[in-house]
Amino acid sequence: MDKLLKDSFVTGAERVAAWADLLDAINVFPVADGDTGRNLSISLYPLRAADADRKKVVEQLLFSARGNSGNIASRFFSSFYMADSIADLAGKAQEGRKGAWRAVSDPCTGTMLSLFDALAEVLSATQSVAVKEAAIRILNRLEKAVQETMNTLPKLRDAQVVDAGALGMYIFFEGFFYALAGVPDNQRPVTEIFKNSLRISSSFREEMDNGYCVDFVVEAKNYSPEQLAEITRGQDNAVIIPEGNIYKIHLHTENAEKIKGQVNQLGSMLHWEEDNLSYQIREFMNAQAGQSMNIMTDAAGSVTRADAKKYGITLLNSYLTVGDKCMPETYYQPEELYDPMRQGIKVSTSQASVYERHQFYQAALARFEKVLYLCVGSVFTGNYHVALDWKEARDKENRFFVIDTGAASGRLGVIALAVARYLAQTNDMEKTRSFAQKAINSCEEYVFLDKLHYLAAGGRLSKASAFFGDMLKMKPVISPQPEGARKMGVVRNQQDQLKMAREKLAASLQKDSRAFIMLEYSDNFEWVNKTVKKFVGQLYPRAEIILQPLSLTSGAHMGPGTWAVAFLPEFALL
Repeated sequence: MDKLLKDSFVTGAERVAAWADLLDAINVFPVADGDTGRNLSISLYPLRAADADRKKVVEQLLFSARGNSGNIASRFFSSFYMADSIADLAGKAQEGRKGAWRAVSDPCTGTMLSLFDALAEVLSATQSVAVKEAAIRILNRLEKAVQETMNTLPKLRDAQVVDAGALGMYIFFEGFFYALAGVPDNQRPVTEIFKNSLRISSSFREEMDNGYCVDFVVEAKNYSPEQLAEITRGQDNAVIIPEGNIYKIHLHTENAEKIKGQVNQLGSMLHWEEDNLSYQIREFMNAQAGQSMNIMTDAAGSVTRADAKKYGITLLNSYLTVGDKCMPETYYQPEELYDPMRQGIKVSTSQASVYERHQFYQAALARFEKVLYLCVGSVFTGNYHVALDWKEARDKENRFFVIDTGAASGRLGVIALAVARYLAQTNDMEKTRSFAQKAINSCEEYVFLDKLHYLAAGGRLSKASAFFGDMLKMKPVISPQPEGARKMGVVRNQQDQLKMAREKLAASLQKDSRAFIMLEYSDNFEWVNKTVKKFVGQLYPRAEIILQPLSLTSGAHMGPGTWAVAFLPEFALL
């Protein structure tokens, strides 16, 4: 595969990641659980590995696929990605389309399957796809396929939105074909193209589903696809993807444990993922709707995807690589980072590309009248300057406001959550910007590390220092500041950590303070929850105390055993 073709796949995958929140917001089919954007971002992340072996990419597509949309897309791209050249795309689209239809137990039109049909049709009639005129013609046909979904499926017609999976594929191919044509910035905002079909009708309701969304990979050498299909009989939204003796299966079930037991009898379980549908549906139906202003922040702050949905925050992810798996950091569970770190598996972090970050800014401004970007400290990443450059070039109406918080991890998380709440109460961006600056000036954080050698492994400390520090049982305490991570002291054990935490809190808080306090954990949830939270709660009974996972970007550098306390004094009075 030539470099232009590979780079175009990267561009498509990055666009899907940047527009994932919009896809989540309109995801009502087959179930209104608001996760199509997440699932497509996870499922297509292997396409970002421009230098990887193609067979390895296809294998990762199989293992990474999540949800109904992600599994169908994975099946299509396992063929489409094997194109050797641009001339092969039409044939591979036909092959991928057939595979995607065959993978679904109950396929229907009005979904991304229809978009794949349209793509195969238009590519077969196009002589050269790597020119701007051809890209426009292809995308006009795909746009029509997306628009038709709302009139094809009754559920989408009731909700007055297009199919989220089909839209996700349109977003991918818009980036893909314009990149092939050499005009990657030629896109119109998705909200302009589909402006009358991207907001769910207020009359739409979803019946609660008590089941589970399950994805698993099983190696079953002595069983046929027909035998494996027995497992899916009677289950909803089943997708079966065979790859030799390995099978990737997705389904919705009321009894996940029963399914797991049946699978274990057939062969070796290689991977298992499940989501609680009732929880997802409840969160989706309760999500904020119709907001005109938005807070954006970096996921390097300890803000979860659940927080982002609850408060309407746009999260800009960094990427976390664990072994050979690379995904946006908020798509990992903490144990998927810390268990490998303890085993000595290589872990690293990286920024989203400049193109992907630009797409995030564009996506947010396309959905909201004004956006306030609370950026991770410029000393830690280049995000602040990338955002300022984009604002200068693209934000002619001055709707995108960028603040260098000088913060990271929990300090950034506390600031972002407090500011998002304030904006929700006031709906006044000018007052919110003023409030944000007050929060930045008064918020503090202290991070308690368990071992030094993880900092050394990431190049943030000499290995000799880490060796002697660990030998002497020295546990450093640091605080993220505008000038960088400042060392605040050294302690020897957890009791000393609690003592220092009490001293730092007491220096800024009164006993009856109504502070906003965030306690962050790595792989030590039980201890932080039962010991630290109780300890801090007794010191400040009027404070609001929340428990959050430490940002995995921070965790990748600080390691297992780390915990932290971040706080905003007198939050209720600011």
